[in-house]
Amino acid sequence: MPASPARVRFHRFPDHPRLARRACMLASPAQRQENSKGQHMKKLMNTPAAYVDEMLEGLTAANPSLVLDGESGRVIRRSCGAARGKVGIASGGGSGHLPLFAGYVGEGLLTTCAVGNVFEGPNAGSCIDAIKLADGGAGVLLLYGNYGGDRMNFDMAAEMAEIDGIETRTVLGTDDIASAAPEDSAKRRGVAGIVYAYKIAGAKAEEGAGLDAVADIAARAVAATRTIGVALAPCQVPGSDKPTFTLADDEIEMGMGIHGEPGIWRDKLKSADAIAGEMVERILAEKPAGSSRRVSVLVNGLGATPLEELFLLYRRVKMLLDERGLEIVQPLVGNFVTSMEMAGASISICFLDEELERLLAAPAACPFWRVG
Repeated sequence: MPASPARVRFHRFPDHPRLARRACMLASPAQRQENSKGQHMKKLMNTPAAYVDEMLEGLTAANPSLVLDGESGRVIRRSCGAARGKVGIASGGGSGHLPLFAGYVGEGLLTTCAVGNVFEGPNAGSCIDAIKLADGGAGVLLLYGNYGGDRMNFDMAAEMAEIDGIETRTVLGTDDIASAAPEDSAKRRGVAGIVYAYKIAGAKAEEGAGLDAVADIAARAVAATRTIGVALAPCQVPGSDKPTFTLADDEIEMGMGIHGEPGIWRDKLKSADAIAGEMVERILAEKPAGSSRRVSVLVNGLGATPLEELFLLYRRVKMLLDERGLEIVQPLVGNFVTSMEMAGASISICFLDEELERLLAAPAACPFWRVG
């Protein structure tokens, strides 16, 4: 089935789609539900109010390549600052997903990242800070997931930045195939597959390409990537007295989002091979038209899934792709995009062309991922 192109947008004040508001509301404490045993999940924290800021202090203290900056105090940037004469890449999103979003600030990846509260998008002030701190004089690409609150605040921030003479473009991650039908791909959420766009766009920016070229390659990476997830157990937001959703001990939910957004179906636990098989079949049903036989695969843990189980999934994924004549290059297995202590996994496939593969292999370094 032909891939719907990712959107490269110039900026305007956004509307407020009902679907986007609903996606933001899904993470609100009022909608949390008891887990099947009525138990509260333990947290290593001081206070819920200090959770994000103290986490960011620890993240930067442990990683000298990162600096906490901005008037908002909620932007992570490279310690070396934006590269003069090169396109900067700014992202942002809620906490609770490390390494996404802030963990991908680094050489050959993101320049800055605006950080929101747990499962809440960054506020407009931190988005403005992220854009300004990413500007090296060649413009800034805004690359983030397709969530209503994030869009609203980044769009407003981009309007203000452009008044100050900073040219911007936006590309939205829309890789979650469970969140909307193929004909409505522009409404899909951005999940683990956005890391491919980070890597590919970051490499293009490092080469000195212009803003339009960096935005174009980011959009191509998004359009080439498909993701689907499966949840086994919920997580709990700091300060909430209930988990984000309910799953019985013998249940799983296919297609659930990283904030607990509803999936495709809920049923009894199946074997790893059966789960991986369905996920791969759903992704391959949307294989971009004209794509090559070379792909990259990301088997991603959602926070509480043992690495052993991720490798069980990868084993089956590789078998299935081998049977289809698809060659895997640069496989990724691990926790790349999490959801607090949610148990489960996602599978992403990036269908590569020659340029996407070259940029994916280019050197890059951040605290959680090193290439080359």
